[in-house]
Amino acid sequence: MAWEVVIGLETHVQLATRSKIFSGSSTAFGAAPNTQASVVDLALPGVLPVLNRAAVDCAIRFGLAIGATIAPRSVFARKNYFYPDLPKGYQISQFEIPVVQGGKVTIVVPPAKGASGQGGGSAEPVIKTVELTRAHLEEDAGKSLHEDFAGQSGIDLNRAGTPLLEIVTEPVMRSSAEAVAYARTLHGLVTWLGICDGNMQEGSFRVDANVSVRPVGQAEFGTRCEVKNLNSFRFLERAIEFEIRRQIELIEDGGRVVQETRLYDPDADETRSMRSKEDAQDYRYFPDPDLPTLVIEAARIEAVRSAMPELPEARRSRYRDTFGLSEYDAITLTATRATSDYFEAVLAGLPQPATAVHAKLVANWVMVDVNSQLNRDGIDIAASKVGPKALAGLLCRIDDGTISGKMAREIFQALWGGDEPESGQDDAGVADRVIDRRGLRQISDASALAPIVDQVLAANPKSVEEFKAGKEKAFNALIGQVMKASKGKANPAQVTELLRSRLTA
Repeated sequence: MAWEVVIGLETHVQLATRSKIFSGSSTAFGAAPNTQASVVDLALPGVLPVLNRAAVDCAIRFGLAIGATIAPRSVFARKNYFYPDLPKGYQISQFEIPVVQGGKVTIVVPPAKGASGQGGGSAEPVIKTVELTRAHLEEDAGKSLHEDFAGQSGIDLNRAGTPLLEIVTEPVMRSSAEAVAYARTLHGLVTWLGICDGNMQEGSFRVDANVSVRPVGQAEFGTRCEVKNLNSFRFLERAIEFEIRRQIELIEDGGRVVQETRLYDPDADETRSMRSKEDAQDYRYFPDPDLPTLVIEAARIEAVRSAMPELPEARRSRYRDTFGLSEYDAITLTATRATSDYFEAVLAGLPQPATAVHAKLVANWVMVDVNSQLNRDGIDIAASKVGPKALAGLLCRIDDGTISGKMAREIFQALWGGDEPESGQDDAGVADRVIDRRGLRQISDASALAPIVDQVLAANPKSVEEFKAGKEKAFNALIGQVMKASKGKANPAQVTELLRSRLTA
C-alpha cells in the first residue's frame, strides 16, 4: 500500500527579552539553579503577573513578517495540568484568541536523496508555501533535573516564566525534508527579526512534530503522534523518519496508532511513548482572571513596523527585480540574515553599479563554494574563513579576466585552509597578493597565446581534420590541449577565439 505522510509543526521560540513575560526576573542563560525565579515565577500566594511589553512587540514583529493578522484584542488563558516543574499548576498561555492569526512561510525543499517511502521526491529544489494556524504568547515551565539528588529528581525554576512564542503550522508538510526546510527557514526568520537568539542547544528554539500517515487518496487524517522537544534539525529529521516507519509498520501488521506524546532518543534513534496525548478540553482552559484583555492598537503595530529591518521577502523581491536572480537563488540567499548580509557585502565590493552578471557570480559562490565549506566545518557564515571583502577581491579578478574560475577556486581553498599568510585577513587585496605569489595570472595577450595555439594545431592534425569534418568534440579537445600547454594559465575565451580564427582561415 502507498502511504502519504502528514506533518504539522509546533515551534517554541524563546523571545529575546531581558526579563520574563510576567515578572522582572532575568532570562539570562546559565545561572545557578533557582537563582532567577521571583515570587511571581514561584506562584506564591497574593502575587500578580504583569505582561512584558517587549514580548508583545516581538509577537507583533513576527506577525508582520509572515503577513498574519495581529489580533486587536487577545486573551490569556490558564492551561491546567500537573507537572513538578510547573509551580502554579497551570501555564499562562493563549487559547481561543491568539495574538497572531494565520500567515505563511515560503520554504525551499532540497532535492530528494532517493526513494524514502514518502511518495518519492523531486530531482530539483521545490519551493513551497507553509500556512500557519497561529502564533501565541505563553510562559515556559521550569526544568526537571534527573540527576542523583539522593535518589530523587531536582527542579530548576529558572526557566519558569520565560517568554515563548508558540508557532503552529497547518498539517501541510508531506515529508521530513519539508519539515526540516520549514524549521530552518523559521529559525532564520526569527533570528533575522531579532526576536530570538536561535540557540537550539540552550533551548531557545524547540520543535514538536505532529506526525500521522494515511493511505494515498484518503481524505481524512490518520491518528497523529506528537514527538516533543526536538532541539536540532538532524534530530527532527531522524525522529520524523522513525515515526513514519513505526506507524506504517504498525498499521500494516494489523495494529492501530494510538494518539500520544512521544520522546525521541537520539542514542537509540527511536521515539518512545511518554504519555497519552491530551486534547484541548483536557487542559480545562479558561481566561486568566489576573490578566486583562491584551489590546493592541493600530498605532502600536505601525510603530513596530517602522522599526523592523528589511524583511526577507522584500530582499527576495529586490534580488529578483534588480539583479534578475531566480526565485530559488533569492530564497536561498535570504535563508538567514547573516547569509544575505554576506552576499550584499561581497556584491558591494565588485564594480558598481553591480550588474545581473555580477549578482549571479556572487550568488553562485556564496551558495556553492562558501556554503560547502561552512557545512564541512560545521560553522555559521558569520565565522566564514574567507570574509566578504576578500571574496569580493577574488571575484573581481575573475570579472576582469585576471584569473579563471578554476584558479579562483585554488586561491579560495588556500585561503580557507590557512595555506597562505593572508588566510583570515578580510581585505580586497588578499587575492591579488596570492595571485602574484603563485604566478596565477591568466595569459590574455593574443600575441603570447598565438604561438601556443599554433604548436597545438601542428601537434594534433587528427583533431584538426575531425573539426573540419564537423565534429565539435574535436574543438573542445584542442582547447584542452592549449590549456595544458599553457599550464592552465591561458584565458579560455581568448583561446576559443584564436582557435576558431586559425581553423576557419
